[in-house]
Amino acid sequence: MKPTIIAFYLPQFHTFKENDEWWGKGFTEWTNVGKAKAYFKGHDQPRVPTELGYYNLKDPEVRVAQAEMAKEAGVSGFMYWHYWFAGKRLMGDIFDEVLESDAPDFPFCLGWANHSWYAKKWNHDGSSNNKILIEQTYPGEEDILHHFEYLKKAFRDKRYMKVGNRPIFLIYDPEALPQEYFERFQSLAKEEGYDGIFMVCNLGKPEMDKDKFIAMGYDMVMYPRIDKEMSQTLQKMGILGKVVKHARKYIHGFTHNLPPYAKDYRELYPFLVTEKEYSDDVAPVLLPQWDHSPRSGRNGIILYNSTPEYFKRHALQALAAVKDKPEDRQILFLKSWNEWGEGNYMEPDITNGRGFIDALKQAVEESKKNG
Repeated sequence: MKPTIIAFYLPQFHTFKENDEWWGKGFTEWTNVGKAKAYFKGHDQPRVPTELGYYNLKDPEVRVAQAEMAKEAGVSGFMYWHYWFAGKRLMGDIFDEVLESDAPDFPFCLGWANHSWYAKKWNHDGSSNNKILIEQTYPGEEDILHHFEYLKKAFRDKRYMKVGNRPIFLIYDPEALPQEYFERFQSLAKEEGYDGIFMVCNLGKPEMDKDKFIAMGYDMVMYPRIDKEMSQTLQKMGILGKVVKHARKYIHGFTHNLPPYAKDYRELYPFLVTEKEYSDDVAPVLLPQWDHSPRSGRNGIILYNSTPEYFKRHALQALAAVKDKPEDRQILFLKSWNEWGEGNYMEPDITNGRGFIDALKQAVEESKKNG
């Protein structure tokens, strides 16, 4: 059986009013991508798209081409990031156009990016000063009803991804979401004839307790494992607490002028899938590459040496973690399809061409062949 691979999709890459006001007329994520620079020898920046170019997501042909590439890679559907701020939506027009048309004919679901937006000024020590651009709030019942009225339009679409009779919906920050919202969404979905909502939550901090959120009613959790210190991963690699190895890594970074949060993907990828991902209520996260420096400069997390070859190895590990799960739990999240500003994407570029697409396709085929 083929597992369900859901790729996060950023509906940016087009101009909109708020970005013009906050960052200057004509700003899109391509602005950050284009001005990126390399910080050390072998640092793959700036990233340059090839087949799709510096696209505008308002062009429906681009969206169709993205879906075709995703199908080729073995992706089952896109999870469009959904930005709702007490009735105000940002970047909603792209998904609205998808919803109102039959194109692309490709499954989808929504993930609520329920966090405030900030303008960050990075300090020399890696910390940041934040100015709120738009705040995430939870006003209560009227907002819940208004929000669900929009969500049910999406749920009704034949392309919307479901587990049984439950639409899949992801919450980015489950700690911030009031339980009132969670419970009312579920009851409203049942009033619409669904068996509730298949709720997934993002556990963005290593110390977050999975069992707490499962007890709250979430069906599944995911661990993105991209945090500032990479503490959990580094501990498992044996770097922290082993003075000699730690010193060697420090000296290597110093002599090679590596930024403070630059890590070698070849060493990290084996630890991106842990014993937790073998649980039925945990979805593995496929991470092809990551480089936040286009947005945050030298203080961004940079995973260098992230190549299709090593991504394929990582994908095979993640696929192995779900193969013995019940059919409706063989779900993986691909982080991400097109987060170019975070160096976190699958789309073709000048360095790897379709390498990441081919790598995932091969991993899915090999995993299926090996049972």
